[in-house]
Amino acid sequence: MTDEITRYSDADLAEFKEIIQNKIQKAQADLDLIKSAYMNDLNNGTDDTSPTFKAFEEGSETMSKEANSQLAIRQEKFIRDLKNALFRVENKTYGICKVTGKLIGKERLKIVPHATMSIEAKNLQR
Repeated sequence: MTDEITRYSDADLAEFKEIIQNKIQKAQADLDLIKSAYMNDLNNGTDDTSPTFKAFEEGSETMSKEANSQLAIRQEKFIRDLKNALFRVENKTYGICKVTGKLIGKERLKIVPHATMSIEAKNLQR
């Protein structure tokens, strides 16, 4: 008979749940900021009244919007991954490596709460 722990305790899961919920709130606030930056160019509607041609500024503005759009996409994926982690907490399967079936280290989960693989499994992928 093995003494290996197969899942985290309810107290540990509650701690992880709080960490994940805090990260979701911060990530959502960051996403809202990113979206507002690329949806609102803060020009106060004066573009159509300006007689000068600003090709360089418009190109830079377009690149900036594209970069913000990419940031928003990454942030949405991060939030989705965190929500999936929250679902695993509720199912009491949180923190179990999807490759090895062993527990992922607590310190790793505190830093990367949406992790689904242990360091051991990540190293096997290389």
